[in-house]
Formats: sequence, C-alpha cells, structure tokens
Amino acid sequence: MAWSQDEERMLAEIEQRLVDDDPRLVARLESFNERVRRSEARSTGQPGVRRRPRRSTVIILISWLLIATLVATLLIMVLRHEAAAAMALASVI
Repeated sequence: MAWSQDEERMLAEIEQRLVDDDPRLVARLESFNERVRRSEARSTGQPGVRRRPRRSTVIILISWLLIATLVATLLIMVLRHEAAAAMALASVI
C-alpha cells in the first residue's frame, strides 16, 4: 500500500524531529536495522555474505585446545616417569 504525499511528508517530519531530539536513539535504531539486514541476508543465503565466528566461540575453542595440550603433556610426562622408574627397577633386579 502506497503512502500519500501528505503521509510521507508527516513521516519525514517525525523522523527529522527524532534525529534532532535523540541522536543516540537514531544510532541504536540504525545499528539494529543493520543487524536485521545481515541476519536476513544470511537466512536467504545470499552469496558474498560470510558469517564470522563469535568472539566467545573462538575463546572457547582456544581454551579447549590449551586444556587438551596440557592433558597430553601431563600424560606424556607421567608415562615417561613410569617408564624410567620401571627401567631403574629392572636394572636393580
């Protein structure tokens, strides 16, 4: 449904008053609109729109990798220590 010229003029006036009165609100609304556009573009599968991993996802992944590396290192150290102890015990007997 198309707007009449009178309605379009009134909407433009309201928009201009909002911009003049509360620029922070305008910035928030523009940010929200941009996020909605990106979300819609992703959901429709438009080419050229790549989704980046969230920061929290990257931090969790790095944390898991560090924990796995620590566990593997500790296991290797324990196994080497046990092997050395067994070798020392075997040489004594």
